[in-house]
Amino acid sequence: MQNKSRNLFRLSRFVLLKLPVLFKVFSKFRFNQKRLLLIKTDAIGDYILFRNYLEVLKKTEKYKDYHITLLGNKLWEELALKYDHEFANDFIFIDPETLYYAPLKLLKLGWRLFKNNYEIVLQPSYTRLLITDGLAALTAAKNIIGFEGDNEGILPWYKTRTDNFYTQKLILPINILFEFERSGFFFQEILDCKVSLFSSSLSFNKTEEIGIVVFPGAGSLKRAWEAEKFRALITLIKQHTLQPVYLVGNDGEIHLGQYLTESLPANSVINLIGKTSVIQLTAIIGNAALVIANETSAIHIAAATQTKSVCILGGGHFGRFAPYPVYFANKPLCVYEKMDCYYCNWNCKFLTRENEPHPCIGCVGLEAVWQSVRQLL
Repeated sequence: MQNKSRNLFRLSRFVLLKLPVLFKVFSKFRFNQKRLLLIKTDAIGDYILFRNYLEVLKKTEKYKDYHITLLGNKLWEELALKYDHEFANDFIFIDPETLYYAPLKLLKLGWRLFKNNYEIVLQPSYTRLLITDGLAALTAAKNIIGFEGDNEGILPWYKTRTDNFYTQKLILPINILFEFERSGFFFQEILDCKVSLFSSSLSFNKTEEIGIVVFPGAGSLKRAWEAEKFRALITLIKQHTLQPVYLVGNDGEIHLGQYLTESLPANSVINLIGKTSVIQLTAIIGNAALVIANETSAIHIAAATQTKSVCILGGGHFGRFAPYPVYFANKPLCVYEKMDCYYCNWNCKFLTRENEPHPCIGCVGLEAVWQSVRQLL
């Protein structure tokens, strides 16, 4: 099985690194059209911090007459179709990770992008990936614009190759760290005009507050506050308020819901982990009195829907996704214990047991989180 996966990856790598040269030759026999491809395949939180710029792009004088396609991640397909359908002419949604091991599917997608005859391709993610660099190149577009970026998501050898796919690579100023502001810089540069956005937002109509929402997962045990601490925190919450407590999360975090449900007194929580769509999750967060979570999509959805939130924060991407800048309306209240090794891109230098979080998460104490929650209850 391992050899099969390795061979599939090699075939996909061939499609991503070699075929763009051939497609570029083919492109000389077609006519340019006013078509623009925007590639943004990051996770849900990244999408929330980016999506408001899609409206800016669609309404700008420079590209208002262009046919705009958004190539996005299946994780947030429902959100994009609900909230952004008027700002893109069509959508393509993919699972980026699986394409590395599906060369035939990748080739079909690449050929589809090539046939769409895009004049310009925009890739506003600072962290570039081999898959997205290759897909941009397979369009053989006249202009392909992205960031110079770093090597967090792509090996240096691959990045050296894919750098040549771009007609323009933007250099991000060192003083721009927050992801929302990185997107702002990107679009100001390519639109040649000032972009005045001061917060992310979702057009969400709040109804009656439903209670307190706890999102205990983080996609990885290493980046998540311990389940035992969440249990103790929920115990404190139940001692100080009669509001119901909801547990939410994705299918990979069902074990957390089971642990918390079984270890707390009966009827302490309403466990919805693995039971909601992304649209339902957004509605729950948007109508919550308070959201408590690790630095995940839940925190970014809360900020965009103007819901109060407490974020338990580590140091891997400190400042890039949280804490939010002071000017943001209803920004999350972040709790952290700053260490000298912050900004490591989650390449932790400390050895921990498999089921233990990184030290920058593990050292965040229950009392510190409780005091922040208590302020907002």
